[in-house]
Amino acid sequence: MGAQLRVYRRRIRSTKSMAKITRAMELIATTRISGAQRAAESAGPYAREITRAVSAVAGRYSQHPLLTEAENPTRAAVLVITSDKGLAGGYTTNAIKEAESLSQLLKDQGKDVLTYMVGRKGVGFYRFRDRPMEREWEGITERPSYMDAKEIGAALMEKFTADTADGGVDEIHVVSTEFVSMITQRAATHRVLPLEIEEVDAEELKQQQGGAVPLYDFEPSPEEALDQLLPQYVSNRIYFALLEAAASQWASRRAAMKAATDNAEELVHTLTRQANQARQAEITNEISEIVGGADALASASAGSE
Repeated sequence: MGAQLRVYRRRIRSTKSMAKITRAMELIATTRISGAQRAAESAGPYAREITRAVSAVAGRYSQHPLLTEAENPTRAAVLVITSDKGLAGGYTTNAIKEAESLSQLLKDQGKDVLTYMVGRKGVGFYRFRDRPMEREWEGITERPSYMDAKEIGAALMEKFTADTADGGVDEIHVVSTEFVSMITQRAATHRVLPLEIEEVDAEELKQQQGGAVPLYDFEPSPEEALDQLLPQYVSNRIYFALLEAAASQWASRRAAMKAATDNAEELVHTLTRQANQARQAEITNEISEIVGGADALASASAGSE
């Protein structure tokens, strides 16, 4: 009984220590979420405005190479945004599953897939399974910067503007995690290029613009404006995806660490109850031995008389 009680007490101590760690990580994630949310919200207005500007130019000049879909696309690039650290629940797993589904869909369409990976966890997943990656970036997922997004965007744009015979791609897709709320984060896929122009109703646009539809003049030409805007548009889309993914990562880690802390506390209660039961059994056994010894001494004394 004594050995079993020591095992329970040792497990209680180790579980309490683990709960302290997970609780600290939960608090850290909670503080980081607000900063990541603010960064994503700050980037939102610029992302919307550059999208409107690009759509406006594209409406004037729809024959730009970056807007024209290939007749028979043969190769696609997929940028997958995962995490650099673990202990974030199903955050990375969900992103990889979404990327796997997209890759299979593209392959079923007869397209080769070039994978661009962001995050150590995703890189490790692909390396362990000997899956090829065109390029990879690590150490930027928790606090992404615009320069990181610009570097990734430049690498993707270089592939998109290259001829397919020289290893270029016909499409660029981004797989990332959207921040819906503190509880809900959703892995999603967006096609960045060729640009998908969304048609907006005139009345709806008037309401969005406060009653006026914006008019654009382009100098020197819509084509040259697109040459300047589209790389910025791609970098901004990637930057916004990185920011939302960072907020989603912290929210997912917070939820995972809270669940781990709650489970550890519940385990401590269970182990404490089992330890008390073992201690009570040990005391009962000791009392039984004392009573038995006393009865034996009494019997011996009575026999000698």
